[in-house]
Amino acid sequence: MDKLEIKDLSFEEALKELENIISQLEAGEVPLDEAITLYDRGSDLKKYCELKLQSAEEKIQKISQKKLGSKDLKVEDIQK
Repeated sequence: MDKLEIKDLSFEEALKELENIISQLEAGEVPLDEAITLYDRGSDLKKYCELKLQSAEEKIQKISQKKLGSKDLKVEDIQK
């Protein structure tokens, strides 16, 4: 995958790239300098994916609150 700006990636694209980076690092066949670069990119991708998931969770919570008419509803309540 081209090294696009992380902010331009979809969640799925970022996750796929992160999985590829993890595979490369776990294989242990990457030169040290490249491994450091990959680790740095992987760290950024992880943070991006976490933020996208958090945003999706918040949107789902807002939608659920509208549908159920409850302003005190939490994600934990939906999961029960």
